[in-house]
Amino acid sequence: MEESELNFYQTIGDWDFSQIKYSTEKITNWNFYKIIEENTNEKSICLDLGTGGGENILKNYPEVGMIIATDFSDEMIKTAKENLKRYPTKNVKFIKMDNLNMKVPNDLFNLVSARHTVIDAKQIYDCLTENGIVVIEGVDKKDCWDLKRIFKRGQAYNDEFSISEQDYKGLEKAGFKQIKRVEILENEYYETEADLMALLQKTPIINDFSKIHSNNSIELDLFNEYVKKYKSEKGILLKRVLYGIVAKK
Repeated sequence: MEESELNFYQTIGDWDFSQIKYSTEKITNWNFYKIIEENTNEKSICLDLGTGGGENILKNYPEVGMIIATDFSDEMIKTAKENLKRYPTKNVKFIKMDNLNMKVPNDLFNLVSARHTVIDAKQIYDCLTENGIVVIEGVDKKDCWDLKRIFKRGQAYNDEFSISEQDYKGLEKAGFKQIKRVEILENEYYETEADLMALLQKTPIINDFSKIHSNNSIELDLFNEYVKKYKSEKGILLKRVLYGIVAKK
């Protein structure tokens, strides 16, 4: 993850996509929170990295003994604590922490989850208990590739190696065993141009997209070019390419 992406997440402070109207057509049968549920129980102590505003773990994380949920952004943690008020029975503690400078005890967590965030495999390895599990879901290089090609830039667009490959090699080097990686393909259909634009303004899929204004007609022309090509009765198609990794200590 580049420094520009870190700054982007720091300033956004809002990871809630509930107002964006879209549907998802799953091509690959892989569910991040289902994998977590299969590897935890009611006594498990879990660490969730890059939790954002907490919406996803509060709604989707299985019932476990304790969740420590972290994000490096003050604004994200502030949002998460506000969201927690709607879930008074959820045993979650939100704290600010940098994933690349983790300040947690060794051998504490039964499971570490990381969704759409940067990781340090060795630090994750150290904080897991014996036979502990890490579950990762991320955005890969080819995600939204047709859109990136039109804009000639975007998340991981110029990376030599895919993000999934970098994570896999990092986990191997850290000492993890039984590492399983899967490519996750999904088609998303956005109801209107405004819905797709809202997504791109909330994410770093196309870097600096949030700076597009009416006085920058070239950028808007590129957006409209994509919409014209991929609009259908289902909505405006966005081809997602993600990856999932499960590894055991």
